[in-house]
Amino acid sequence: MVEVVIDSIRVSLISQQRIVILREVDADRYLPIWIGIYEAEAIALALQDVEVARPLTWDLLKNVFSVLDARIIRVEVISLHDDTYYGNIVAEFDGHKLDIDSRPSDAIALAVRAHVPILVSRQILDSVGVIPEEDMQEGSGEKTQAAEAPTAEINEENLSVFKDFLENLDIDDEDKGNQEDDDKKKPDR
Repeated sequence: MVEVVIDSIRVSLISQQRIVILREVDADRYLPIWIGIYEAEAIALALQDVEVARPLTWDLLKNVFSVLDARIIRVEVISLHDDTYYGNIVAEFDGHKLDIDSRPSDAIALAVRAHVPILVSRQILDSVGVIPEEDMQEGSGEKTQAAEAPTAEINEENLSVFKDFLENLDIDDEDKGNQEDDDKKKPDR
């Protein structure tokens, strides 16, 4: 098992789904895991130390462990089958080690609250972990600056097209069109 930390939580521009990006502690290897909106929000709230008026599910779970004098040791992402990750909450209760089946997103939301390590199976990282290309990483020097230059030119072109579009808009005509549309929608009396 390899220890990871939460690098970020992202939103897919295509599907609007949330992705938690885990980063290997001792390397530049990343593991993206698709998660639900509520789990993403729960993780983000805990990372930002935001207090909520009432306990969320993961706060409740942490409280249950505490009341029962059980200790959360770590959470794990243990396997990947048919594009579905499987997780585990490892706890200790009454001197016995417990492995509790969990979705990774729930386990991660709990780990952030309990301040315990997040571990990922080495096999998962080896098979689906992502290592960013050198010119995409921060601090790679001239390659990064050279790669950004064409983007700046493209943005300037897009900006000038947008400026032309705005300058040619006739707001008065648009307001008249909207008024005519509103008049058409009113029922005849």
